[in-house]
Amino acid sequence: MKTHATAVFHRPPENFNCAQAVLDAFQSVTGRSVAPVADYKAHGGGRAPAGMCGALYAACQCAPEAAEALRGAFVAKTGSPFCKEIKGAQRIRCAECVGTAAELLQ
Repeated sequence: MKTHATAVFHRPPENFNCAQAVLDAFQSVTGRSVAPVADYKAHGGGRAPAGMCGALYAACQCAPEAAEALRGAFVAKTGSPFCKEIKGAQRIRCAECVGTAAELLQ
């Protein structure tokens, strides 16, 4: 799942944002449909609800029963669940957040 998510993140032809990349990877790998990938265009770049990282947001939407555990594990690896804080710290790039969220989701 991580390989798929990072392969479509900001790369042609899909050029998906962080939320779309994680959602597309989940749906492609599992065969389960959560939502149209196009609908998640609005959740990338710090625009997910409450400013959450879009990759984390998508992972939580894909596995709502594990959302709390996903959030905790994501924060342990990135330092924050919020896009602005992650980008502000400049420790982790967006592509790494996509990979982390997809890996945790798997």
